[in-house]
Amino acid sequence: MGIFDTGAPLYAALGFFAGVIGGMGIGGGTVLIPGLVILCGMNQQSAQCLNLVCFAPMAAAALFVHAKRGDVEKRHILRIVIFGVATAVFGSWLASLIDAGLLRRIFAVFLLLMGAREVFSGKVRKAK
Repeated sequence: MGIFDTGAPLYAALGFFAGVIGGMGIGGGTVLIPGLVILCGMNQQSAQCLNLVCFAPMAAAALFVHAKRGDVEKRHILRIVIFGVATAVFGSWLASLIDAGLLRRIFAVFLLLMGAREVFSGKVRKAK
């Protein structure tokens, strides 16, 4: 697919909103994955894979901005990266074994639970 294909504006919009949300630290995948599956007809595994490819440069850009502001607690980085990479390998392997329809439902339940937690937690986070 070329940049000027008829689907390009949809992909550009998804990328834009995923980038904005990802830059805020919320996670661009909450927009990108459902958008790719629902709006673009991509299967769940492919959408999750593409999200991971897109995540690296978006995360690097967000990290740069947040680190510049002093929002990064460096003492936690190594432990999180080690365990994150190890479990990402396991999770990727597991996702490749699960049927795309079931994986889509699992992801939907995850998003609903996380959204409900945020709405009903009663906690208001204060910005610095």
